[in-house]
Amino acid sequence: MSDVATTESIRAAFPALTRRHNGQPVAYFDGPGGTQVPQAVVDAMVDYLLHHNANTGWAYPTSAETDTLIGNARVALAAFVNGTPDEIVFGNNMTTISFHVARALSRGWSAGDEVIVTELDHHANVAPWQAVAQDRGIELKWLPFDVESSRLRLDLLPGLLSSRTRLLAIGAASNALGTISDVATAAAVVHRAGALVYVDGVHYAPHVLPDMAALGCDLFACSAYKFQGPHLGILWGRAALLNAMDVPKLEPAPSAAPDRLETGTQNHEGIVGAGAAVRWLASLSGSTGVLREQLTTTYEALRLREAILFEHLWHGIGAIPGVTRYGPPPGTPRTATLAFALAGRPARDIAVQLAGEGCFVSHGDYYATTIARRLGVTKHGMVRIGAACYSTIAEIDRVVAAVARCARG
Repeated sequence: MSDVATTESIRAAFPALTRRHNGQPVAYFDGPGGTQVPQAVVDAMVDYLLHHNANTGWAYPTSAETDTLIGNARVALAAFVNGTPDEIVFGNNMTTISFHVARALSRGWSAGDEVIVTELDHHANVAPWQAVAQDRGIELKWLPFDVESSRLRLDLLPGLLSSRTRLLAIGAASNALGTISDVATAAAVVHRAGALVYVDGVHYAPHVLPDMAALGCDLFACSAYKFQGPHLGILWGRAALLNAMDVPKLEPAPSAAPDRLETGTQNHEGIVGAGAAVRWLASLSGSTGVLREQLTTTYEALRLREAILFEHLWHGIGAIPGVTRYGPPPGTPRTATLAFALAGRPARDIAVQLAGEGCFVSHGDYYATTIARRLGVTKHGMVRIGAACYSTIAEIDRVVAAVARCARG
């Protein structure tokens, strides 16, 4: 671990961290909604646009270069999720990809078939299945979460399964509460019933290196802009499933995965940037060699640092009068993301006050609408503070002090 890049050297890679607001350096705690981007990723995208920009599949140099660069990005993302390049699909974002996948899968389902969604999920992994339920007469079942522990009631999952169950849609980590769910256990239970598992890995992938073999799912979607990349969605799927799905496509478009799921001309510079983000993360390991091994080293080091940051944040925010924290405590399976409410204060007002002090945080329900309803915070919302690879203890102290000033009025 000694060769892994220091937080100081990581911060030097981000031009955004030189920004000041109201005379103070900006502390970016909005990573759960989208992280900042290192210069190396921007450089890769600029180089593509200035020197290789073309459409794919043609017999001239820049087109061939585009094909190669997209292929290289698939290789990088395959290493990122521990899959193979032919299992990597690119799209606008996880939400759009999920609607596309839901539509394709449901073409093979019948009225009365069942899909299970969870109360802990971002609605990008709920609304697509609600749409096919309405269109196809599919029955939607809900797996609840326990408000006290902020964890899914996986003990109730077997009781929701039947011979008509076709899919479980589950989040690997809650973007609102930080809860990391036991996807592998859920997938094993669901597979025994003969159904598929679709995983929202958007909030998971920045904090835990995805491993498709370990998770045991069938489809896994994430977003590059949550792990220091550009705005782009990524889908991993089992190759046989991707090739079997009845996806809407143009007749002359490729018929084999992964291209058959990528409708129209893709965001080539975004794809290049996503691959660059993975390679940048790998470079933090301080080693050379196999990309997956480099990523493993980087993620382990960042996980340990995030655990220290989060514990400091959890206890600091928890000591402020009037604050209610949501989500599991430190030392349990969770990410370095904290949601809280301040008695009688709208979350937006707090976010505005914190922004005035150079601390950029998120507010609202973050599209985890069912969580907000269950917690009873739909009126004022929650404030969300998320630590990223460039966050520091000094920044945590700043935001805790700023929240304390909000509490004092």
